[in-house]
Amino acid sequence: MKFCLLYLVLVVTLVVSSFDFARAAPLKATADSATSRNIDMTDTAVSGDDVAMLVPLAGEAYQTTIMGRRIAIPARNRDNELALTLGANAYVPKLGGDSVLPIAALYWKHRWDSWWTRDVFGVFVNEMDVAKSIGRFQLLGHLENNTVPSADTDIKNGREVTSSSVTWGTVSGWMGAGYRVPVAPWQTDNDLRIQLFYHAGYFYDKRTGDTGADVHLPPDTFVHGMRMRVRYDGLLRNIMELPHQGWAWGGDLELTRRDRWSDSTFGNMLFTRQDTRDYLKFSGYVIRAAGIPGLSDRHRFVGYLHGGVSPMGKLDRFSAFRAGGGPFPNETDDLYRLPYPGALFNNFGVTDYVVGTLEYRLQLAFFLYLHLRGTFAWGGNRPNYATTQGLKLDLKSSDGEAFSVGLTSGFIADSQLYLEYSYDSKLLRNGTEGSSFMLLWSKSF
Repeated sequence: MKFCLLYLVLVVTLVVSSFDFARAAPLKATADSATSRNIDMTDTAVSGDDVAMLVPLAGEAYQTTIMGRRIAIPARNRDNELALTLGANAYVPKLGGDSVLPIAALYWKHRWDSWWTRDVFGVFVNEMDVAKSIGRFQLLGHLENNTVPSADTDIKNGREVTSSSVTWGTVSGWMGAGYRVPVAPWQTDNDLRIQLFYHAGYFYDKRTGDTGADVHLPPDTFVHGMRMRVRYDGLLRNIMELPHQGWAWGGDLELTRRDRWSDSTFGNMLFTRQDTRDYLKFSGYVIRAAGIPGLSDRHRFVGYLHGGVSPMGKLDRFSAFRAGGGPFPNETDDLYRLPYPGALFNNFGVTDYVVGTLEYRLQLAFFLYLHLRGTFAWGGNRPNYATTQGLKLDLKSSDGEAFSVGLTSGFIADSQLYLEYSYDSKLLRNGTEGSSFMLLWSKSF
């Protein structure tokens, strides 16, 4: 805690000194600098006065002066990244039985002449994407697993429902093809992608010592189906890789069959084989980053809208959409992820949902960004163990809101620090309010 306070004092000192420089020497982009940024001057999202930015952009060289010291940041290749993230979430009151939960992940992205890969390693939760480009067409592969060995226990009114304790996981591989075309503002992550996959994998579950006697689990089974993904990313990002200007949108359509299946029960909740063996899921998102009229580029609004529905089949505990926390999705291949402040990655299941977030961001210094967010969820559909309705849509008990404030900052040794406080009215703890604090440190190599 003392270290955090000392760091914040240092940040405030640097911020005050940097304001004078920002007023005295704003960056004025010319047509040549726009060309070096690969910005299309005819694109309405980034043309005209918007090109004259006070905000350094991702991957670009940048120079400034702070406290009389000249700082020069070299350009970097955003196609090739290796980064480690470490941190923790703290909860008041406890989230189920947890007060503090650790976070760790290794991220790797690399592009060769015609090959590309993106991999996220989290020990028990991993994913890998690979693409072979043939002109604008691509051959695609995807591997993922969610094989956490500890028990998954649902939460009601902030406490664990111990009888719901189950250990379960999935391993799957996808093969497919797609079409990719670059779009404005022509950065490495700006493209339109249309992809079609056949996916196949394995699902397993087993009881724990706490699993209730009235819980009947479905069998382990082979799972397969079709999946279609559409991604559009027209976002311009700042030096901290946060959305600065433009639009992004996308959607996922998933049709899945469980090969061997049965009825399952969780207390009074019954999920029949007929309703849950086959299901169709659709999810989509829209993200918009823009300036605020009358204010400089240092002030931004960012809106996130995520939604999902299952038009065929009833989603159960194992097939539901997964909501997660961490920093809000900013990287192009992570934008689809359903974010909710205070949660961990894929922390809890929801069905038929709409989640919207409005963020105000202020650039305090070229390396320091403050954000304020309001997140509103409708139809989160957390399980209600007091009824027989299971995951059936119940807006009165399922909608909720969260409010968060945080800092994204450059840190020592060319690393990045992320601090956030969040208050959640009831969705995260399934019925009661609470707070959380997140601290993340990320280092690129």
